[in-house]
Amino acid sequence: MVEIRGTIDLSTVPEIQVHTDAATAPHRAEVIVDLRPVQFLDCSALGLLCRARRRAVERDGRLALVCVRPWHLRILEATGLKELFRPLATVEEALKRKH
Repeated sequence: MVEIRGTIDLSTVPEIQVHTDAATAPHRAEVIVDLRPVQFLDCSALGLLCRARRRAVERDGRLALVCVRPWHLRILEATGLKELFRPLATVEEALKRKH
């Protein structure tokens, strides 16, 4: 599980990407990215999430996204990524989806 806190923007993505890359590196990785503690995200966050999902899928794994903030959900909806990620409200829901 990768829990991200604070801000995801152009200046923080490189540091966060180290963690998402590590989480998605193993074959058949089952990764949960928890955005609930994130206060702000910009379009670079979307690139980070797409990269993490792609890496997981390429290795026969999966990525579940936990996201509840209305503004973040609107951004996912506006970009067409809400259907791709299908955000969940809790980590528990994400754990159930994995199986």
